[in-house]
Amino acid sequence: MKTGLKLPIGIQNLREMREQGYYYVDKTPFVARLAEEGKYYFLSRPRRFGKSLFLDTLAEAFAGNRALFEGLYLDEHWDWGRRHPVVRLSFAAGVLDSRAGLDHAIHVQLERNAERLGVELPGREEGVAVRFDTLIERAAERHGSAAVVLVDEYDKPIVDNLTRPQVALELREGLRNLYSVLKGRDAELRFVFLTGVSKFSKVSIFSGLNNLVDLTLEPDFGAICGYTEADLETVFAPELAGLDRQEIRRWYNGYFWGEAAVYNPFDVLLLFRQRQYRAWWFETGTPTFLVEWLKARGYHTPWLEASYADEDLLSAFDVDLIRPEAMLWQTGYLTIRRVRDTPMGPAYELGVPNHEVRMALNRALLAAWLPDGYVQARQAGLQLYEWLARGELEAVRGHFERLYAGIPHEWYRHNPIAQYEGYYASVFYSHLAALGLDLVAEDVSQLGRCDLTVRHGGWVYVIEFKVIDGQTGTGEALAQVRARGYADKYRAPGVKVVELGVEFSRITRQIVGWQAAAAD
Repeated sequence: MKTGLKLPIGIQNLREMREQGYYYVDKTPFVARLAEEGKYYFLSRPRRFGKSLFLDTLAEAFAGNRALFEGLYLDEHWDWGRRHPVVRLSFAAGVLDSRAGLDHAIHVQLERNAERLGVELPGREEGVAVRFDTLIERAAERHGSAAVVLVDEYDKPIVDNLTRPQVALELREGLRNLYSVLKGRDAELRFVFLTGVSKFSKVSIFSGLNNLVDLTLEPDFGAICGYTEADLETVFAPELAGLDRQEIRRWYNGYFWGEAAVYNPFDVLLLFRQRQYRAWWFETGTPTFLVEWLKARGYHTPWLEASYADEDLLSAFDVDLIRPEAMLWQTGYLTIRRVRDTPMGPAYELGVPNHEVRMALNRALLAAWLPDGYVQARQAGLQLYEWLARGELEAVRGHFERLYAGIPHEWYRHNPIAQYEGYYASVFYSHLAALGLDLVAEDVSQLGRCDLTVRHGGWVYVIEFKVIDGQTGTGEALAQVRARGYADKYRAPGVKVVELGVEFSRITRQIVGWQAAAAD
């Protein structure tokens, strides 16, 4: 199975590509609308969501390569007689860890653009900003048409160094120096489009570029990257045979930037090629920096199921001011589930988008949460499926007691993640989530929120956690479950419900209370 925009060697048009098995999801209506309505744009999307391909589409359209668009929307909705010089910059490849390295990478790209566009630049001693400014001016002059500037992964040098704040700040200043050129060359610019994973504040990166339109949460552009249900049912219809549509949704759908959900395109393409449900997207770049960053901040992993933010919080992303919700949302590990209008503006409910992210991210987190015990936990967890499906609570209890008992005392003394109360619930939740079980964290009922609900094999386990000062269980956790009726909404014919209170000792750091009762 093949996808793409650019023509392979020897193929002359879109019709030939289709005959050779290429699939096309037509995103060119977005191109036409953007070019008609504005000039400066920014788009934040997670890695491998098609940002680079969309920039390729923009580049070929503005360069006037009509042959690539035969049969697509843009073929009949574009001024093909007008060609623009296109300047392409990308920070997607490699890792830059110094200002000097960043400046060198920029100089190389500016020189390649200059050669392709047939213009000369001043020497490197003039600096990045002067050379970028000159490139735009001379490209527009030589080609007799305003230039187009496309920047891919504009923020990657900073994001790659978030665990080293001083380096990240130096790289931020280097990028600000580069992007500051754009605000002074309006007359020579026809179109500017920047993409990235994170949405850094305009003040920190795009100082002075006040007319930059942020498309990230624009409902009309929610599907500018990713595949919709309609795309799968039409464009990819031949690939769906033998695959469970509900499983495809469960694994890979669920990302919201507008009114309709979209699928992760990288996952979908590999699913169609390999015919296996796996964490394809996650496996291409396990977020080591993200796991370490969350660990250092004592992140409570059940919040992955339900977090809340306003628009300012989601936009508050900078080297010295990053909230976990913003980080997780912008990198694709949380998505918007609901939007409520409030007197202060939109309020967003966030949660993990799908099964792939829930399972794979929690595996990575659990490996950090459990020193030296992760492999054993995964192996022992295979039996947990059967015990939960049969309601064998003593076996489940023994499993979790061994899990916590295996954490060495040295770990608690030297790791910030173990110093906060939420650590115990985080290990419990992440262990179950990493096994792919059906979970509801912060489960809402009429009288409050239950910490965790687990549904498996016809059983529903309604669980409350407590951290106590003593070394003997008090029964308070179970008492709260029963008093507030957390399990009431699950009572139904054929459903076996268990109310469970789990208590951890702040002194021994072990499970000291495990009280369970069948819900009547």
